[in-house]
Amino acid sequence: MELLNKKEELDEYDEFLKKHYRCHYAQSKKWANIKKDWKNEIIIVRGKNGEIKGTLSILIRKIPYLKNTLMYAPRGPICDENDEETFSKLVKRVDQLAKKYKAFMLKMDPDILQTNENFKDMSRKNGFKIVGKIRDVTKLLQPRYVFRLNIKGKTEEEIFNSFHPKTRYNIRLASKRGIVLREGTREDLDTFKNIMDVTGERDGFYIRSREYFELIYDSMMPNNIKLMFAEYNGKPIACVMNIMYGNKQWYLYGGSLNEHRNLMPNYLLQWEMIKKAIKDKCEVYDFRGICAIDENNKNEGLYRFKKGFNAELVEFMEIYKVYNKFVYFIFEHFAYAYRDLKLKIKKWGNILKNLK
Repeated sequence: MELLNKKEELDEYDEFLKKHYRCHYAQSKKWANIKKDWKNEIIIVRGKNGEIKGTLSILIRKIPYLKNTLMYAPRGPICDENDEETFSKLVKRVDQLAKKYKAFMLKMDPDILQTNENFKDMSRKNGFKIVGKIRDVTKLLQPRYVFRLNIKGKTEEEIFNSFHPKTRYNIRLASKRGIVLREGTREDLDTFKNIMDVTGERDGFYIRSREYFELIYDSMMPNNIKLMFAEYNGKPIACVMNIMYGNKQWYLYGGSLNEHRNLMPNYLLQWEMIKKAIKDKCEVYDFRGICAIDENNKNEGLYRFKKGFNAELVEFMEIYKVYNKFVYFIFEHFAYAYRDLKLKIKKWGNILKNLK
């Protein structure tokens, strides 16, 4: 087991991630660089011949007013999900890091289905607890439920014909009504942010700052990110920001203005990005998360939109390991209330500012 810090080691790590069937951009060094408020440590486990068998990128953040830290491994670890030996070695090294950084807990939400009982058993043997039913989605660091489209070895025609008839209709409608697609650049991030703000206000989503979108764009350029706009009469009316990494492409962010939504620009944008994923020989197009798990709850429109592309709804696992029970109790009972209070104060501050 070892910690990585040299450039050649990080390059080897990056290549391992990209080639692994369970690769995820959130485990990449590029993504860790975006999380500037977190320290990053990367662990690897090698086989007898020196080949990498498993890796784990951990984000570490100090808790306000306390000497302890929270450790979080987004969508990690990356290893064979049935390789108990490698998994145990990774966890053993994490336990050492927990002492070094005075961590009170480790959270992981691996790219592994909630129904994988073997991985649950492996996790319990290594001191983890399994999170059951989610009562508050705002506590999730990564989406628990996502829609994924399997495109491995399939043609554009096969994928398009698998879509719901209404989805196919909306894609054709956008083309017929004059929607034009354009690839964006860093200079378009103001336009992107404006569209996202409109979407967030309309649908009740929290929207990140422009600086955060800049961080993502700069860190993932040039090969791992794509910014696309749908335009009508020369005006951008919808957008997507997607990440390409390894055998997958992720629909990271997207939105639309209130005007001309009847022209279905978002459908055409998604189809364009799916076609790129097929061309790049990706195996999965990930539509990312939803707040509801059926179309009769909050944000049912988003549910129907993603489901219409014949994507499969999957539920990922969430596990955690507690190192300090007292601090864990404080965190679980007060940290989220403190966060929500800060958001409310900020929201009302913005309202009062606009009234002036």
